Amino acid sequence: MTLIYKILSRAEWEAAQATGRFDGSAVDVADGFIHLSAADQAQETAAKWFAGQADLVLLGVEAEALGPALKWEASRGGALFPHLYRPLLPAEVVSQASLDLDADGVPQLGGLTA
Repeated sequence: MTLIYKILSRAEWEAAQATGRFDGSAVDVADGFIHLSAADQAQETAAKWFAGQADLVLLGVEAEALGPALKWEASRGGALFPHLYRPLLPAEVVSQASLDLDADGVPQLGGLTA
């Protein structure tokens, strides 16, 4: 089992739970897929894209459970990132955690399981 991660606002997560699907944040919708990160990529993603944003949630999802709609594609520095080409269903989320910001406003993810 490979865990991959999604950072999103608490409001987005609560809306997804209410509707039964997460169609993506604004950047996901614009790009045509849901951006996810592997365990070794998630903290850098948090620092680059979510600094200064409070009330964030980190979702953990089993990569293998997402099927062929999950594609690993080159992104930052040529690294392969997981991209989901369909909505993420709340039932597919195996873990969730609230994120705290450090003194510089960067969300802290702690040690993530790959």
